[in-house]
Amino acid sequence: MKMHFCIPVSQQRSDALGGRYVLYSVHLDGFLFCRVRYSQLHGWNEQLRRVFGNCLPPFPPKYYLAMTTAMADERRDQLEQYLQNVTMDPNVLRSDVFVEFLKLAQLNTFDIATKKAYLDIFLPNEQSIRIEIITSDTAERVLEVVSHKIGLCRELLGYFGLFLIRFGKEGKLSVVKKLADFELPYVSLGSSEVENCKVGLRKWYMAPSLDSVLMDCRVAVDLLYMQAIQDIEKGWAKPTQAQRQKLEAFQKEDSQTKFLELAREVRHYGYLQLDPCTCDYPESGSGAVLSVGNNEISCCITLPDSQTQDIVFQMSRVKCWQVTFLAFLLSSCLKKMISEKMVKLAAENTEMQKDYSSFLSRKSKIKIAKGDCVFGNIKEEDL
Repeated sequence: MKMHFCIPVSQQRSDALGGRYVLYSVHLDGFLFCRVRYSQLHGWNEQLRRVFGNCLPPFPPKYYLAMTTAMADERRDQLEQYLQNVTMDPNVLRSDVFVEFLKLAQLNTFDIATKKAYLDIFLPNEQSIRIEIITSDTAERVLEVVSHKIGLCRELLGYFGLFLIRFGKEGKLSVVKKLADFELPYVSLGSSEVENCKVGLRKWYMAPSLDSVLMDCRVAVDLLYMQAIQDIEKGWAKPTQAQRQKLEAFQKEDSQTKFLELAREVRHYGYLQLDPCTCDYPESGSGAVLSVGNNEISCCITLPDSQTQDIVFQMSRVKCWQVTFLAFLLSSCLKKMISEKMVKLAAENTEMQKDYSSFLSRKSKIKIAKGDCVFGNIKEEDL
């Protein structure tokens, strides 16, 4: 599936010799990732082709005459499509040529030198651990450092991810975005314009049943337990009164396993809740809170007259979708659910259950077939 690269703007600049060039602002998941010139992207494409040959998508051709405004807009659109399409091949996405170029582009854009630094990683209990990193360390590398620091089993790394998380007023928690494996957490955090933003560690899978895979690792259980408590306290998971009483009793006893077993029965357990937004369904000006997980999108809609409706969209009918700005986190969750479903079905069909966890491996090479659009287009203004 495509990464959410886009190039919403470009600017003309002057070089040291008085010439003119265009600087493209590349965004990832709605946030500025880097600024690059056409010549840099062209050189990068040539490097990729030396490794991967003609399997790469076509790269926008050079213009040898001055570009008109229409030509400049067309090139910007073509470069955006190239960045999206080139990431569809997991071999390219995980290659050194791909990662090293983007690392340097991100560092250079925000004028960050490669050096040792400290980074605070917030756990689901809102306490943090400080780790020593290199500013050019990717999220994948930082996650490895974190796992070593807390004693998380290495083979379970793929079940967790690093996120940009915003801590708001009155204890409000918002997940801003999932950091891509090749992204530099130190740079992304420093360049983010979101107030009170931190790098947080959370589980990264959407099917609550996958908790069972982690139960033999004490540290993994600790993390699941912390996040379950946090999600209930923040109102993301919604236990009944009877469930809440039992959960509180297990919490007092520090019975983590029993707590998690019951928690998996709680409505919206393990779901990721998005920030409130507005929608035009069923009435214009309605408010909506989306919770995503367990193969569904659950929408709590507040009508203009303050009445509420709960609407659930099952993922079984979603084949493809299109998002616009600010809906990237939702799309990431949808992609995750589909990839989990595809691998589970493959494992069941081949009776190779031992490979079920491989979808979370950093070496995964799963491709999702392109299908017809059933769910329709998901746009920010529709949410």
